[in-house]
Amino acid sequence: MIFAAGRGERMRPLTDTCPKPLLNVRGRPLIVWHILNLVKAGITDIIINHAHLGHMIEDTLQDGSQFGARIVYSPEGTALETAGGIAKARHLLDETPFVAIAGDIFCPYFDYSQVIDVLQDEDVWGKPHPENERDMAWLYLVKNPAHNPNGDFALHNFSIANTGEQRHTFSGIGVYRPAMFDSVKAGDSAKLAPLLRTFADQGKIGGELYGGDWTDVGTVERLNQLNAPIR
Repeated sequence: MIFAAGRGERMRPLTDTCPKPLLNVRGRPLIVWHILNLVKAGITDIIINHAHLGHMIEDTLQDGSQFGARIVYSPEGTALETAGGIAKARHLLDETPFVAIAGDIFCPYFDYSQVIDVLQDEDVWGKPHPENERDMAWLYLVKNPAHNPNGDFALHNFSIANTGEQRHTFSGIGVYRPAMFDSVKAGDSAKLAPLLRTFADQGKIGGELYGGDWTDVGTVERLNQLNAPIR
């Protein structure tokens, strides 16, 4: 699932006429970078939620066949936040773990093949993974950018914690069990962070560090930096 429902207030006036995930970075829309990388990893069934100017997202991406994907949409009208967006799209998901991605990050070299076995209860030989059964989610963290110097979570032996001396920033890429969102009713607005912190306190969120290129394209300045000529 790719999240594309945000209004992008800090990106105005660009987002007055274009949804943030369709803004071009280095020759293609942000969201297309994700779609191409997912397809490259063999992940071709993609759900995209949208609200602000959502018709432009559907008109541009259509059914996804031009990328080798199968895209279905979860229109929200009014954006429901991340957890609310997942709850609204729950009927489009089965009960197996799924990867979810913020549509406004630029992460051109992330290898999505690594998420396929995350949270699987059995290995390729059918043997159980008891250590995976405890986790409700698996988050990919990155080093803290200048705009988030204090980070979001600590990481202890692949376990996400709310407190710790060294904290890292959540990349916006995570794998989740659908049951994690049982408490959110379809149509309700709900943020993801409180759910993550609740399950982290229970020791049920795993994660790891990603060291590749990553940018939260949250401002016009960061977008311009990405699109500046490479010297």
